[in-house]
Amino acid sequence: MAGDTAASPAAVLASPAHSRATPRASRQPSAVPLAGVTVGIDPGHNGLNGTDPGYINHMIWNGRESETCDTTGTQTASGYTEARFNFNVARYLRAALLADGARVVMTRQNNHGVGPCVDRRAQILNDSGARVAIDIHADGGPAWGRGFTVLEPVADGPNDHVIQASERFGRDVRGALLARTNMPVSSYYGSNGVEFRDDLAGLNLTTVPKVLIETGNMRNATDAALLTSPSFQRQLARAFLAAILTFLHKQ
Repeated sequence: MAGDTAASPAAVLASPAHSRATPRASRQPSAVPLAGVTVGIDPGHNGLNGTDPGYINHMIWNGRESETCDTTGTQTASGYTEARFNFNVARYLRAALLADGARVVMTRQNNHGVGPCVDRRAQILNDSGARVAIDIHADGGPAWGRGFTVLEPVADGPNDHVIQASERFGRDVRGALLARTNMPVSSYYGSNGVEFRDDLAGLNLTTVPKVLIETGNMRNATDAALLTSPSFQRQLARAFLAAILTFLHKQ
């Protein structure tokens, strides 16, 4: 009979009596997972880099050799700039990190400036006390090529003690991108989505675990359609958040 039917678990949980009986502690909001943790984000390039070639082209020391202060970055065939993309993804990631309780340090606060130079960006993140950092970029590869590449540091003195941790973080980033986005590993650059670089100040000079991610190829029409989509940019940010949480949990 209907009156003899036991209430479902969902009905019990929803009942006023159950609510009154629930211990106070179980009804408190759960602790945010990144409380007290500092995370660094470097959105590559800047929106007005092209307006000041004298500054952007001056040489800095990257820990191994000289390179230019920065570049303008690449862009899609329709003119959507890498600098804009990088900053958009960084803003989405920053918001997600803050929601999880993190303190977030970014190397630039807008997309209408020049610089800072790549060595200064590394220093900002080094000085921040970050437990982990990510440099966000998109590539300007051959139009036929697709996919992302995780750039890993090579031991170069200042970064020696974070090489292994950076490689672990790189694996977490690669795994999160494959699991949470439909961007494949690069078909034209690196090996199975990974490339070791010894000529980038952001990686050579880092003293915190860090990778640089080329999230896709802006010169490829399929990748460009994804990279310019706000929904895909948010998807990337969620993947990076997942990788950061995984990495810090294992730490």
